[in-house]
Amino acid sequence: MRGATCFMFGLMIFVAAAVAQNHTNAVNSADTSSGSTTKPPVAKIETVEDTLHGHKIADPYRYMENAASPDTQAYVRAEAAYTRSILDPLPGREKINHRLAELLAIGTLETPQMGGNYYLYRRREGSQNQPVLYVREGLHGADRSLIDPNQLSSDGTTAIDWYFTSHDGKYVAYGLSTSGSEESTLHVIETATGRILPDAIPGTRFSSMGWKSDDSGFYYTRHPQKGEVPAGEEVYHVKVFYHALGTDAAKDPLVFGEKLNPQDIPQIVLSEDDRWLVITVFQGWAKSELWIKDLKANTPAVPVVTGKDSLYTGDVFSGKVYILTNEGAPRFHIFTVDAANPARENWKELVPESDAVIEETHIIGGRIFARCTRNASSLLRVLGLDGKLIAEPQLPTIGSVVGVGGNYDSKEALYDFYSYTVPPTIYHYDLASNKTSEWVKIKAPIDTSSYRVEQVWFNSKDGTRVPMFLVSKKGLKREGKNPTLLSGYGGFNVGRTPVFRRELYVWLEHGGIYADVTLRGGNEFGEDWHRAGMLDKKQNVFDDFAAAAEYLIAQKYTDANHLAIQGGSNGGLLMGAAFTQHPELYRAVICQVPLLDMLRYQNFLIAKLWIPEYGTADDATQFNWLYAYSPYNHVKEGQLYPAIMFMTADTDTRVDPMHAKKMAALMQAKAANGQSHERPILLRIEPKAGHGAGKPVAKLIEEGTDVWSFLFWQLGVTP
Repeated sequence: MRGATCFMFGLMIFVAAAVAQNHTNAVNSADTSSGSTTKPPVAKIETVEDTLHGHKIADPYRYMENAASPDTQAYVRAEAAYTRSILDPLPGREKINHRLAELLAIGTLETPQMGGNYYLYRRREGSQNQPVLYVREGLHGADRSLIDPNQLSSDGTTAIDWYFTSHDGKYVAYGLSTSGSEESTLHVIETATGRILPDAIPGTRFSSMGWKSDDSGFYYTRHPQKGEVPAGEEVYHVKVFYHALGTDAAKDPLVFGEKLNPQDIPQIVLSEDDRWLVITVFQGWAKSELWIKDLKANTPAVPVVTGKDSLYTGDVFSGKVYILTNEGAPRFHIFTVDAANPARENWKELVPESDAVIEETHIIGGRIFARCTRNASSLLRVLGLDGKLIAEPQLPTIGSVVGVGGNYDSKEALYDFYSYTVPPTIYHYDLASNKTSEWVKIKAPIDTSSYRVEQVWFNSKDGTRVPMFLVSKKGLKREGKNPTLLSGYGGFNVGRTPVFRRELYVWLEHGGIYADVTLRGGNEFGEDWHRAGMLDKKQNVFDDFAAAAEYLIAQKYTDANHLAIQGGSNGGLLMGAAFTQHPELYRAVICQVPLLDMLRYQNFLIAKLWIPEYGTADDATQFNWLYAYSPYNHVKEGQLYPAIMFMTADTDTRVDPMHAKKMAALMQAKAANGQSHERPILLRIEPKAGHGAGKPVAKLIEEGTDVWSFLFWQLGVTP
């Protein structure tokens, strides 16, 4: 939902003679394809110096920000050869690969959507590269494949990004993208026949949608097409349109968004009677606005609440808007108001704030289903429209309710649950009896009863109490040298609740400990917890993570020579801060699709969307926050760092691969172990892959083989 379409920046024009000479020099120093590689390539240095708010900033690898530069491409080729020369000979790779293939054959499930008598959900089984969208007619009918993206490309890189069913289930709109790009094109399929309609709409990345009740069309969000906005702005300017089936999408009328700021992201909910369109406009991850449009009167959308530093989302049913907000309540509360008179002074509190964070609500069968989190674990509450608690379905263990499916007139709800030792399971909740039963469960040939999950608490640097989940074999002794993998995220209001990671069992089976820490910056304890890890408070996240590592060592779970860390995206930034601030705490690092140059991140792809979370170096005050921790700007000459594998992908449309490229080159040049074969700095770039979504299983197995063989090697684990 919170994303924007990627624009591939224009390629630099260069003078042929000069670049040809530079390219030759780069290849001579870096191209290793002709023989065995024992040392990393020496990347060309071409320093660019900027003066930012009185600080001189030298960047020796600025040219790598241009992926099409011959020098960059030569470096990438050489790094690929070097990385393979290190990873391919590692012992036990074949065993790891075989076990990963078995583990990743354990399927996936996603929360169903209901339309009429149809139940639609995505499921992946066995060696399938991508989840298939199945439809089931009747609660206990047989599943039928409706859309199988595995049949749409030979290499398995075409993925279904999202889908929305019409209320009666006659049609399903869905987004397809290739190579992990998440650049969705909207299509429509008829559920009963599988007939694909001619309607196709590009620019619908993370689209939000509301079908009209008569199936004649839908309201939806999309990005602009080339030429509609200045070049490079296509990743922003998301607006709401209406599409009538069978018409030219290029002529779809604009419904809302003409006066939005370019980085604002609208999401929509359509009332059951097609009259009210409720629009949430996200302005970052800590602020949103709420608007409502009377479609019957066809009057302009009116603001329900704007200009406040809080989050608001709205659902609408039977002429009332149900508003979930953290205004005055960091753990959120629910209000209701008449759609015809939605001014703030007319709001009535329906559900007060409690000890559990309300993450989202759904109106299903005339009840409010509230998905909540308490102490980083999910709970589900069923409430009446008067706000009174009706039921709280018992969950199998500490874990995560991923989503809830159902409609305003449904007699049932379906929700998806999993945990570290509980594979994905969809549960059916009967509204008449308030009883819960299994609907679909993934079969996992793992004896999960052999493993223990515990939650521990420790003090961070400033005394804040922080929880962490630990997963290991039962009976594992604290001997101070247990191989341990520590992971976290800490940002963007994203909760870090228990998840079923299939590939993790290759680690646990060999006596490894997995530690998953609940860092500030997430939503696990409400908006205060989030804000304590963003903007000028971002260092708290890194302090929490370091304190988690120190706790594991102090409590004799492991030591610094047997502790590895892993994180991706914002978690990749976390990894960069972790090993630049505390290199002595870790032996190995997996740093995936990372942000690392925080003084320039905002200039690439969709990164301006993240300024409300991080800040921007263009602002003098915010520059100081970013410069204080930007990993790329804190690599020390001669410092011994952990062994590191930077991982990125060539079609990532969220985080530019330049971060990993520049950082790998810098560390190979400056770190004490930059040229080490035993404690190496590696760069792994996945072709035809993106930020992670839509990555086929075949690539996941290859990637996992590299990750786990690297960690086993560095931490002394025998495969």
